[in-house]
Amino acid sequence: MNLNPQKKKGKSADFADSRRLPEGNRHVDSTSRCIAPLKICENLRNLRTTLLILLMAFVPLGMVSCSKPGESKSASKTLYTCGMHPQIIQDHPGDCPICGMHLEPVRKQAASATPVASGERKVKFYKSTMMAGEISQQPGKDSMGMDMVPVYEDEAATAESSLISIDPVTVQNMGIRTAEVTRGSLRKTIQTVGIVDYDETALTDVTVKTKGWIEKLFVDSTGQQVKQGEPLFEIYSPDLVTAQNEYLIALGAGVGSANLKTSALRKLKNFDVSADQIAALEKTHEIKKTLRITAPRSGIVVEKMAVQGQMVDAGMKLYRLADLSLVWVQSQIYEQDLPYVKLGQEAEVTLTYLPDRKFQGRVTYLYPTLDEKTRTAKVRMEFHNPGLFLKPGMFAKVELKANVEKSALLVADSAILRSGEKNTVFVALEGGKFEPRAVTIRARGEGNTYQVIRGLKEGERVVTSGQFMLDSESQLKEAIQKMTEPGKTEATPAPEQPAVKTEESPMPATTTAAEPPRFVCPMPEHSTINYDHSGKCPICGMTLIPAEPESSAPVPAPAQSKSAKAGEGYACPMPEHPKVYDHPGDCPICGMKLVPKSSIKPAPSPSPVLKPEQHNH
Repeated sequence: MNLNPQKKKGKSADFADSRRLPEGNRHVDSTSRCIAPLKICENLRNLRTTLLILLMAFVPLGMVSCSKPGESKSASKTLYTCGMHPQIIQDHPGDCPICGMHLEPVRKQAASATPVASGERKVKFYKSTMMAGEISQQPGKDSMGMDMVPVYEDEAATAESSLISIDPVTVQNMGIRTAEVTRGSLRKTIQTVGIVDYDETALTDVTVKTKGWIEKLFVDSTGQQVKQGEPLFEIYSPDLVTAQNEYLIALGAGVGSANLKTSALRKLKNFDVSADQIAALEKTHEIKKTLRITAPRSGIVVEKMAVQGQMVDAGMKLYRLADLSLVWVQSQIYEQDLPYVKLGQEAEVTLTYLPDRKFQGRVTYLYPTLDEKTRTAKVRMEFHNPGLFLKPGMFAKVELKANVEKSALLVADSAILRSGEKNTVFVALEGGKFEPRAVTIRARGEGNTYQVIRGLKEGERVVTSGQFMLDSESQLKEAIQKMTEPGKTEATPAPEQPAVKTEESPMPATTTAAEPPRFVCPMPEHSTINYDHSGKCPICGMTLIPAEPESSAPVPAPAQSKSAKAGEGYACPMPEHPKVYDHPGDCPICGMKLVPKSSIKPAPSPSPVLKPEQHNH
């Protein structure tokens, strides 16, 4: 009999005991197809869950590792560069190793907008992100130890063009602003400094024509205002006393003394004796010791040399009178602004001590000389001076406004990047693209705008802020293109080889784009002046004609005769000389330059007398 029921059992006993468990205390695992205790089955279930989680975590990593390396990199890649040193390019943000400035994102190499299969894109070459121009046909590392990135054929085709692509976020971070190219009236305001001066035509000097002594002085101070006929001083002169005596003798001579009387009267008038004093002499027959000298015109005494008791000689200047009701303003205009100053042009003057008033005047004279030191020309303007506010010697601020052109293409000054050879603007296109374009500008107008002659169209938008980053990017692309494809750069036709393209595709507008057409006056005296626009000659008013292109080789004779047969001969612009010639030159009758016949407008009513003259030629 077993007295120890708590005796330990072995594994087999435990397993046997477990088989003897009731049905409710047993668990059947359908996966492992075994029967185990409930605690053991719970541990197995937790282990299976852990393995399943680990398996799900490693499956995506395996899928990524099995994908092609070019697919993840080509999805999106942003390059960073320095604004001061565009040759520095990195594929991660940081600081410039040269100047220490923060690198800014320049362009984003995104995948094509259209879905492209991974096998369709072909790698053209591999390039370095640190060394501009370092490329390789095989993947690897550059000279600085950085991985070289692939450049696909579609990306290379985009890079070869002059367009610059920037994503909208980078555009805003760079502070790029645009403005529209508009068409409007071009008005130019020339601001300069002027000096108020006397009207030289209104200056009068008071002198005497005989020797004498000033007995009495009526106007004894400078700046005193006098009126015409007002007495200035009284003078004693023996010659004046003698002239009075001769006139009285002629008056008493009686009949037959008309010539003597006329001669004596003329002598008094030559001494500037007034008519009132002569009438008093005739009435009283009394010779006066002194004669009174009056003001010849109204004005201000600007100079006074007369002193009471002074002896004066004939011709000595005693007073200078100036009429200040009309004054001159003399200004200096720079030579580049002279084309916009015309006779009769309106001018405004502002004084520092009267800032609330503006005086209106006009340009009356352009001096024909130029100051060699200041490189300015002198311009004279006239202003009415009621109240005498404009005082000679005073400085004044002068504004000249000129209407340069009624309808001109205008672009903002801030949009123009100037260099020694050309002017460049960046045109904003759709899709975040920017195109550098060379433009030709002429006059500067109001509101910091310039007139554009060629290179832009109305309605286009140009970059007005942040274009320096675009300029560095454009120069960088050009430099990389020259390094990556030197043969293509060398194959580009030089400027001196436009004739080859002209023969293949005759487009005269393309060949003459670099040199705009020139115009000259048909008058021989004015033919030495060339103009870059059509219109009227500013000297004689005749219509300007196209200038003959300068050529080193003479024009072949057959081509001339062919043009003459086609009705394109040369004729004199004068309607009285209608003969047609088959070569350019001068008219043998009047000497004027012959012009193409097609440029001469037919007269509205031709004279029948000219027909026989044409046959006589």
